[in-house]
Amino acid sequence: MTKRQKTMLLRIIIGAVLLIAAVLVPYEGPWRFALFLPAYFTVGWDVLWRAVRNIANGQVFDENFLMALATVGAFCTGFFGEGEYPEAVFVMLFYQVGELFQGYAVGKSRRSISSLMDLRPDYANLETDGEVAQVDPEDVPVGGVIVVKPGEKIPLDGTVIEGSSTLNTAALTGESMPRSVGAGESVPSGCVNLSGVLRIKVEKEFGESTVAKILDLVENASSKKARAENFITRFARYYTPAVVIGAVLLAVIPPLFMGGWGQWVQRALTFLVVSCPCALVISVPLSFFGGIGGASRQGILIKGGNYMEALAAADTVVFDKTGTLTQGVFKVTEIHPEGMSEKELLELAALAESWSDHPISRSLKEAWGGEPDRSRVGEVEELSGRGVRVQVDGRTVCAGNRRLMDEIGARCPENTAAGTVVHVAVDGAYAGHIIIADQLKADSKDAVKELRERGIKTVMLTGDSKAAGEAAARELGIDQVHTELMPAGKVGMVEKLLEERTGRGRLAFVGDGINDAPVLSRADVGIAMGALGSDAAIEAADVVLMDDKPSKLSLAIRISRRTIAIVKENIWFALGVKGLVLLLTALGVTGMWLAVFADVGVMVLAVLNATRALSAR
Repeated sequence: MTKRQKTMLLRIIIGAVLLIAAVLVPYEGPWRFALFLPAYFTVGWDVLWRAVRNIANGQVFDENFLMALATVGAFCTGFFGEGEYPEAVFVMLFYQVGELFQGYAVGKSRRSISSLMDLRPDYANLETDGEVAQVDPEDVPVGGVIVVKPGEKIPLDGTVIEGSSTLNTAALTGESMPRSVGAGESVPSGCVNLSGVLRIKVEKEFGESTVAKILDLVENASSKKARAENFITRFARYYTPAVVIGAVLLAVIPPLFMGGWGQWVQRALTFLVVSCPCALVISVPLSFFGGIGGASRQGILIKGGNYMEALAAADTVVFDKTGTLTQGVFKVTEIHPEGMSEKELLELAALAESWSDHPISRSLKEAWGGEPDRSRVGEVEELSGRGVRVQVDGRTVCAGNRRLMDEIGARCPENTAAGTVVHVAVDGAYAGHIIIADQLKADSKDAVKELRERGIKTVMLTGDSKAAGEAAARELGIDQVHTELMPAGKVGMVEKLLEERTGRGRLAFVGDGINDAPVLSRADVGIAMGALGSDAAIEAADVVLMDDKPSKLSLAIRISRRTIAIVKENIWFALGVKGLVLLLTALGVTGMWLAVFADVGVMVLAVLNATRALSAR
């Protein structure tokens, strides 16, 4: 509890004691009025001051104005008969209790997210001329060398140049399993070094580091409001002046025909207490804030309430294949030469791909046994979506897919292998093909199964061959698969799926966040998989899963749907109770005490319900 909250709690306690004392003293008339004033001003002076200040600034219709008007009016009813002094003090007292509770709940949510995202390092150990000194991470230049000892946070993104260790990535991914790193591996900021000493070459300045981008993402998530939040903002803008006008009409019109001014003024004041929209204004944003915080606990970063709303409504999920549903680690599984040995075919393919860093190229070089002799490679021509054409020892070598073979007139056999096929031709003559397979992630099948159980259609888009794509789709249980797609083809297919939508469902695309940036942007909600340390993923996607587990997608949808359900519960509960009590108040059935429940009681219950979103799973 903050110092301000402790002060408010003390004021509430003193005000309650003064209220009880005033109730017990048997004075009537003017003295009774004076007995309740100390209790009222003890708990309510700040509400009165805010009301006056806001009126002076042109902001008239807010909860401070409503509470001030209703409670001051309750005191003034003494001029028409017996004043509702205890009720006026209790309304203000209970209102402040509700405000205290709401402040505590919001603070708890913020502290929960702050502790989760407590990634910002306090210092960096910068190595200069053999000496190590602690400096602010923002002062470390790109290319500088930092030393990270066991127990310290990695302050900036970089590459390990010396040492090996294990890292705790829980704050980034939500996973407790440590990650082993060694020389030559990239490490993101925000992880905690658990064991060995690491010397790291800094690759990015602090402002561009993973930790800075994540902190900025979480801090600004509340600025992207969902439709429900915008509805409440617009609703309160028109609702508050409408109920004030309604209360004035209730106080003036009936007495003109029925008499009893004091009775109708009391009803109007009670009407104002009931009408305060605190429950909606507070609980709906708090629900989204809690949902975003609950998702962050699981290593799922949602950039705003609007994206959470879209994710909750998703009825179609489109997956990229490589690196999303598969590990992205390719291995050569079969070699089929024609007119040469397997060794010669693999050597030509490795030489052709020697200048590329694509996963398929790396798998060919790994199968060959290391880096081939690049001096044997002459002119290199990248053929987008087809392969590569190079000069090797004076011969023209083409390595790529069937489309490339068709272009150069090299006839290749039909292939139904479940994998990526790299065809090779030498001087226009077909020389054979190599099959490269990618392994599915351990939880991909379960992830697809969970989505289908929730009634969500699953689609896979891939640049792989028809045989490889369909084999993976069958094994995973994917509803629909489209193969041999280039990046532009994936965008076109997503456009087509968007046109085929019916109802209010939304389409989510799940990709690696780098190669799929255009599709991520086009979908209703873009989700980046395996984004640990990836700037492009954090920038392009609306939702970032900070590890590479597809099962987190189902969890993200479950959290989003529960959060939206909590928001709807609060809206209908608050509007329903207030509408009923407003009607009963206008008819004279209820008094100030039930008005207190309809205002502050509903707010407390709605806030309690909203805090459930923080622990949503």
